[in-house]
Amino acid sequence: MMKWIDIPPVWLAGFAALAWVQAAHFPAGLSFGGVWADLLGGLLVGGGLVLLALAFAEFRRHRTTIVPHLEADRLIQTGIFRRSRNPIYLGDVLILAGLILRWDAVLSLPLVPILLWIYETRFVIPEENRLRKKFRAEFARYCQKTRRWV
Repeated sequence: MMKWIDIPPVWLAGFAALAWVQAAHFPAGLSFGGVWADLLGGLLVGGGLVLLALAFAEFRRHRTTIVPHLEADRLIQTGIFRRSRNPIYLGDVLILAGLILRWDAVLSLPLVPILLWIYETRFVIPEENRLRKKFRAEFARYCQKTRRWV
């Protein structure tokens, strides 16, 4: 049961809920400045959703698992995975940053690097270790030509 609760969408939802509560109940009189923050926030959320859609399409095309705790059947190096080894996590972080901007949750800005750190320590590094063991030289070449984030 805990394995299914400890997944990135749950972490993103929890952090987004924290940001929303902060914006709604503890704004502290701070603001990002109105329209530009709404526009940038919308662009970040939209960009994050595009990254997720592109990554999901590659997982579906290659018929391998998207669940972080399971072992991958294939090493995906096509599509958006040519640009980033972790587009889904990057998309989640962009979505959180965009929501924080849209909701004017200034005090919640530290949640963005915290979510990134949680993703890296709980998911990215263990996933890369599993891929390194399973795909060895192929994964090493992939790491040389594709950055972890961008």
